Amino acid sequence: MKNEERREQTTRQLLNATKSLIREKGCHAITMQDIMNESGLSKGAIFHYVKNKDEIFAWVLQESLEETNELFNDQVKREPKTFDGPMQAIARSLTALENPQDVTNKVFVYLIGKEDNPAVAEVLHRFYDRAVTLSRNWIAAGQRHGVIPESVDTAKTSELFVLLSLGLRVRSTVSEPGDTFTARDLSAFMTAILQHSSKGEIQ
Repeated sequence: MKNEERREQTTRQLLNATKSLIREKGCHAITMQDIMNESGLSKGAIFHYVKNKDEIFAWVLQESLEETNELFNDQVKREPKTFDGPMQAIARSLTALENPQDVTNKVFVYLIGKEDNPAVAEVLHRFYDRAVTLSRNWIAAGQRHGVIPESVDTAKTSELFVLLSLGLRVRSTVSEPGDTFTARDLSAFMTAILQHSSKGEIQ
C-alpha cells in the first residue's frame, strides 16, 4: 500500500472511531486508549500521524468544512449555472449547526475551552480562516457565474456568514433549541443578502 493510501485509510479509521466515541462519551472523557481500541489501530500507527487527541479533533473540524465544499462544488459543476443548487448544498450543512448532538459542534466548543493551549489556538485559527476562505470562494464563484451581484462585498459578507454560523454552533451546546433564529433563518438571510444586494449590501 502506498504511503498516501495508508495515510488516507488511517485518517478515515481515526475519524470514524473518534466521531463514534464523541457521540457515545463526549469529548472530555475520550482517551487515546479509547481511540486505539475503537479504531483497531496500534499506538505506533496513530502516533505516526498525530501527537494527541486534539489533533484528531482538528481533523473532525476540517472534515466538516471540506464535505460542505465538495457538495457545493458538485452543484457548481452542473448545468445550467444557478444560485439555488449550490445554496441548497450550503443550507443543508447549516441544519447541523443547531444540533446539540452534532459531533463538529461538540468538538468546536471543546476546543474553544482550551484556547490557551497554543496548539489548540492554532487549530481554531486555521479552522476559522478556512471557513472564511471557503465562504469567500463560494460567493466569488456565484459572482463569476452571474448569479450573485458584483456589488456584494465578498470579504465582509463571507466573514459575517462564518460568524453567524459559529454563533449557532455555540448556542447548540449552551441553550435549548429555539425558534427565534434558526438555521433556516440563516439560510434565508444569506439568500437575501446574496441575491438582493441593493437591500442587504454590507457597507
